[in-house]
Amino acid sequence: MKTRNNTLEKLILSALFVALGYVATIIIQVPTVTGYVNLGDAVVILAGFILGPVYGFVAGGLGPALADLLSGYGYYVPGTFLIKGGVALIACLLLRMFYKKGQEPSILRLVCCTVPAEVFMALGYFVYKATVLGAGIGAAAGIPADLMQGLMGVIISVVLFRLLYRVPALRERFWKG
Repeated sequence: MKTRNNTLEKLILSALFVALGYVATIIIQVPTVTGYVNLGDAVVILAGFILGPVYGFVAGGLGPALADLLSGYGYYVPGTFLIKGGVALIACLLLRMFYKKGQEPSILRLVCCTVPAEVFMALGYFVYKATVLGAGIGAAAGIPADLMQGLMGVIISVVLFRLLYRVPALRERFWKG
C-alpha cells in the first residue's frame, strides 16, 4: 500500500508541476527575435529537484511544451519538451551528486547544479532552432535571450528551493523520487 500511495503522490505532484510550469511560462512572455522569455525555467528546475529524475523530466518538459502549444509556438513543442525535461534532469542529477544527506543544500551548491542545466537549455534551443527549424547560424541570435531566461531561472529556483526545503513535508519528500 505504501508504494501505491508513493506513486499517487508522485503523480499528483507531477500534475501540479505541469500546471505550475505552464502558468509560469505563459503568465509573463517577453517576445524576442526567436521566441519569448518567461519564468518557467524556475519551475522546471524545482520539478527536477523535488520530483526526481524521471517524474521531474516529464513534468518539467510537459508544462512549458503545453504553453508553447497553446501560445501558437507549436513547432517548438518537441524541442521544448526534450530541452526543458533535460534541464530538470541535469539539475536533479547534479544536486544528487553534491547533496549531503541531512544538510540543507547551500546556495553555492544549488547554483552549481542549475547553471549547467541552463547552459544546456540555451545550447539545446540553439541546436533545435539551427537544425530542426532550419535557422542555421541565425539561431545564435536567440542565445542572449535564452541565457537571460536561464539566469532568471537560476536565481528564482535557488531562492524558492531554499524556502521550500524548510517545509518539513517537502524536505521529507525531497529524495524519495
